[in-house]
Amino acid sequence: MYGYDSYMAIGDSFTEGLNDELPDGSMRGWADRLAEVLAAGRPEFRYANLALRGKMLAEIMDEQVPVALAMKPDLVTLCAGGNDIIVPGADVDAVAARFEAGVAQLRAAGIPVVIFNGPDTKQLSVMHVLRGKVGIYNAHLWAIADRHGAKMVDLWAMAPLHDRRAWSDDRLHFTPEAHRRIALRAAEVLGIPVDSDWREPWPASDEPSTWITSRRSDLEWTKLHLLPWIRRQLRGESMGDGLSPKHSELTPLLPVELRQDANAS
Repeated sequence: MYGYDSYMAIGDSFTEGLNDELPDGSMRGWADRLAEVLAAGRPEFRYANLALRGKMLAEIMDEQVPVALAMKPDLVTLCAGGNDIIVPGADVDAVAARFEAGVAQLRAAGIPVVIFNGPDTKQLSVMHVLRGKVGIYNAHLWAIADRHGAKMVDLWAMAPLHDRRAWSDDRLHFTPEAHRRIALRAAEVLGIPVDSDWREPWPASDEPSTWITSRRSDLEWTKLHLLPWIRRQLRGESMGDGLSPKHSELTPLLPVELRQDANAS
C-alpha cells in the first residue's frame, strides 16, 4: 500500500525495543510498532528485526548490514553508534565515518534507508554530560542523510522525548509510550497516515522533583546501571551476549497477541 512489502530493522537495543516489554517478557519497541502499521491488512508483508542490545557499530556493520544487503528488503531502518560515542575518549568523527560507510552500501544496493539521530539528553541528570557528543554525532548524521538520500527521524527535535517520563530508569532506553511516539514519528517521515499524533502533550504530572530526590536517583542509577555497564566494558562483555535477534528472517508479521503466544510456546 505504501510501497514497502518488506522491512528490516537493524541496530542495537533501541531498535530491539528495550524497555517496551510485553506481558510475556519479550520486547516490542518502535520498530515492531512501525512494522505493524506497514503490515496492517497485508498478510503478504514481511518483517525482520536483527537488532540486539549492546551491539557496537562495528558489529552492526559487520553482522547485520550484510544480511540486509543479501535479503534486499524494500525498507531498512538503521540506528547505530550510540553505544560507541558514550565510551569515554570515543572519536565521534570516526564513528560517523564508519556509519556512513554502511549507509552508502545500503543505498548503493538501491535500498531505501531511514536513520535516527540521537535524542537530546539535556533533561537527564548525569547523562546530560553526553549532550555535546550527541550533538556532534547528529550533525554528521544529517550530512550523511543528505549525501546519500536517506530519510531522518529527528529524535533530538521530538519535544515529548524531553519529558522524563519518556525514559526508563536506566536513562538509556525509552518507555513504552516513548516507543509508541517514535513509531508514529517514523511513520510520518515515511508518509504513512496514522490515527494518533506523536506531538500530543503528556498528561499533567504532580510528581515532586527536588534536589534531594534527584541525588538519591543518581546514586541508585549509578549502582544499578552505570557501574555494571563500566564492568561490562572493561571485560569486553555485552548485554546481548548469548542472545539472538527476535525476528532474524523476513517473514509475515503476526499480530502482537499471536507473537506473545508464539514466544510463550
